[in-house]
Amino acid sequence: MKTAVHFGAGNIGRGFIGALFSQSGYHVTFVDIAEQVINKLNEEQQYDVKLATEEQESVTIKNVSGLNNMTEEQKVVDAIKSATYLTTAIGPNILPRIAGLMAKGIAARVKETNEKLYVIACENQISATDLLKGYIFESLDDETKAALEGKVYFFNSAVDRIVPIQNNQGSLDVLVEPYFEWVVEATEEIPHVEGMKIVPDLGPFIERKLFTVNTGHAVIAYLGYLNKKQTIDQTLADGEIVAQVRATLEETGNYLIHEYKLDANEHQHYIEKIISRFQNRFLNDDVTRVGRSPLRKLGPNDRLVKPAVEAEKAGLSFTNLARAIASALLFDYKQDEEAVKLQALLAEKGIAGTLKEVSGLSEDSAITKEVERHYNELTK
Repeated sequence: MKTAVHFGAGNIGRGFIGALFSQSGYHVTFVDIAEQVINKLNEEQQYDVKLATEEQESVTIKNVSGLNNMTEEQKVVDAIKSATYLTTAIGPNILPRIAGLMAKGIAARVKETNEKLYVIACENQISATDLLKGYIFESLDDETKAALEGKVYFFNSAVDRIVPIQNNQGSLDVLVEPYFEWVVEATEEIPHVEGMKIVPDLGPFIERKLFTVNTGHAVIAYLGYLNKKQTIDQTLADGEIVAQVRATLEETGNYLIHEYKLDANEHQHYIEKIISRFQNRFLNDDVTRVGRSPLRKLGPNDRLVKPAVEAEKAGLSFTNLARAIASALLFDYKQDEEAVKLQALLAEKGIAGTLKEVSGLSEDSAITKEVERHYNELTK
């Protein structure tokens, strides 16, 4: 049986990427430090993926197992040696921590086989696989790097599926939205995976997704939090917030249409489709889950700041994106470590200083000044 090694046995890993591999005839070895989940995978060797619909249809995912990368390093190396795919859904910030172990597996593999390995980081991060490749190469000598040619391939991808916080009380079962998209950038034929779409240029897909789905989700979460809403769908019951979300996505859309020559009507349809996905009440998705890690979401290449910068460069409006950035700065959820750090930064350095450090914006930039204006309005 074909095998895939997937780092990240959380809800996204099990409910999305791992599920697609299993449904495509692969045995999936999940790698994670969550001992309880790993043990359960090895005991039960299956779980259900349930759709967030009224009928709550489900599919049973089989041919799965787990390894603990902290205590079973050699077994992880051995698994990589025989895998067809090596993937992640573990969070961009974790990639440097797992790259060393991946490098050991890849180095051992190229010494023993000429079989091709395909490495894909399935993260909400532009060029995440390129980043992972860089981290892996830091742990490889020049001879091993040269040996990878024609044997190990690194492909960037864009992934899209909403997986809310689960209330599964120790079960491996995962609730996911029906819609998903997994786009991989490749110019050659690669082993089939059900649901994977191959394209020669990922740029339009990943930015369309990041600056529509992720931007929209974040805006809803931060505005919902400010307005004391609990869930995403409850937030979108507020007409004023819906209007603000649409206005923000029109700004990102104007940039995307300008940059990639997208069809304006088709993109507007895409925006409406995304908003309707967010309105799915069966997801019951907390605003605090979607808004978590605001420092990462305010990064210079992420969903709020990057489209604002690109819009400004193109001479397009960015005022609603600036308002979204201001609302993110007001995310002071005390159970989120990054939110706590963000508030400490604001107290120490102010808005301009914080945006300079976190977002790479100069203190006198037009975007920073517009964010400050909206921040003051939101805090009146």
